Amino acid sequence: MLKVLIPTIMLFPTIWLTSPKWLWTTTTAQSLLIALISLMWLGWTSETGWTTTNMYLATDPLSTPLLVLTCWLLPLMILASQNHINPEPISRQRSYITLLASLQTFLIMAFGATEIIMFYIMFEATLIPTLIIITRWGNQTERLNAGTYFLFYTLAGSLPLLVALLLLQQSTGTLSMLVIQYSQPLLLDSWGHKIWWAGCLIAFLVKMPLYGVHLWLPKAHVEAPVAGSMVLAAVLLKLGGYGMMRMMIMLDPLSKELVYPFIILALWGIIMTGSICLRQTDLKSLIAYSSVSHMGLVAGGILIQTPWGFSGAIILMIAHGLVSSMLFCLANTAYERTHSRTMILARGLQMIFPLTAVWWFIANLANLALPPLPNLMGELMIITTLFNWSPWTIALTGAGTLITAGYSLYMFLMSQRGPTPSHIMKLPPFHTREHLLMALHLIPVILLVTKPELMWGWCY
Repeated sequence: MLKVLIPTIMLFPTIWLTSPKWLWTTTTAQSLLIALISLMWLGWTSETGWTTTNMYLATDPLSTPLLVLTCWLLPLMILASQNHINPEPISRQRSYITLLASLQTFLIMAFGATEIIMFYIMFEATLIPTLIIITRWGNQTERLNAGTYFLFYTLAGSLPLLVALLLLQQSTGTLSMLVIQYSQPLLLDSWGHKIWWAGCLIAFLVKMPLYGVHLWLPKAHVEAPVAGSMVLAAVLLKLGGYGMMRMMIMLDPLSKELVYPFIILALWGIIMTGSICLRQTDLKSLIAYSSVSHMGLVAGGILIQTPWGFSGAIILMIAHGLVSSMLFCLANTAYERTHSRTMILARGLQMIFPLTAVWWFIANLANLALPPLPNLMGELMIITTLFNWSPWTIALTGAGTLITAGYSLYMFLMSQRGPTPSHIMKLPPFHTREHLLMALHLIPVILLVTKPELMWGWCY
């Protein structure tokens, strides 16, 4: 664990001591090196499942894929941000990369924490850099409004969790994930216990987000700069799913009866947010709502509490993290050239950038779960386990899949096909850096087709 965490912390002196000329090169190189070192986690196996370096930091097969995804994303965020942060003063450039590195540090400590209270503290700490990135480097004036939504939704959901964790500490005497799974199951029968159960999960359902408490997400995504959108879609939403998986182990006797309304809301959210996507004119807003739709499926898979549901959820989380991050990068490349996110104003780009149209096509196919990509694998596992739980769910999940295909096609046709408007003729060409960025998003997705057990091995 420390062999990744210490180089990540060493990024801070690198950022502030490097000469301005080499700032982006050295930070990208060091973060890529950290990402490559983190791949070593995938080879670790132990009898108990946990591989510990000390009492407070450990990896197990559930957190490992998410940790590797976190480390993989930092060099991609730095690559994606170069163009629009470069004109700024050097101190601001350093501050920006420092925020990205601090976010990675907090995320590694959140996914690697064995104490639930440490996970909670790091879960909350990720808010601070994200909020600064959105409110300082966002594009429009609404960014302050978006930052307020983001902060208050997440905090309002998280405070009940803190109280619930303190109550859990009082009744079991420990909050260590290594120990708590072997403790006596709690006798949960009163109304107070039901409120405690809700308190344990609501923070994560807001973070995922579940339909109904999702309004902060499109605002935050649309106003954030490209790196903010990437980390929000790829990793911060997955914190919610990861936290739910960890908590569901302890909430077992009550979950059987209390979980119904949340599953219904998650499945209804797939249909509703998919339908909202079909009416969007803003490119980033469309991708943001599609994230809500996919995470609704993940929430359903986790709440159902079967090995298939959990496996499907983790596979879909990893695949969706890479694909939605790639879509945000593509949206940003179009925005940097046309200075518009409105799809009607920036359409017909295939004639100008034919190779980029190929990236758009592949990203859209991955988003609508093309076989044999892991997106389809995760979705099929969740749909199957939901069908096993109740055959009626196939109507909702099936319709959700069709709507996903519909809005993915709509997004591709609106942005790439059709006549090119006369006002977007003189555009700067694509850089090798941007093609590299797309390739680095796509290569892990394709490699996971060949070895999917890296993601789901923890269940068997």
